[in-house]
Amino acid sequence: MGLHRQEVLQRRAALLEKISGQRAQIAETGERLRPVFQVADQAVQAGRFLAAHPVLVAGLAGLLVVRRRGMLGLVRGAWRAWQAYRYFGAVSKKLNSRL
Repeated sequence: MGLHRQEVLQRRAALLEKISGQRAQIAETGERLRPVFQVADQAVQAGRFLAAHPVLVAGLAGLLVVRRRGMLGLVRGAWRAWQAYRYFGAVSKKLNSRL
């Protein structure tokens, strides 16, 4: 019984040493990936901010459209969006009535 116990303790010591090495590797990898995680965190924060302020996003998008295409381009885009909304609404009604 003493020999078996000694083998188990040696195996345990080897495993603990292996675990220690693996922890060091994980810590090193985490340090190398820290800048990537920071950028990802900032992107998530920006997304949450934009989701919490939809009016601001719509205003910025409107400014971009007006700057790029002018006011007439904005009106055309809104008209096309309205037409697409009506078209897809009609198609959706037809599909739902068939089910």
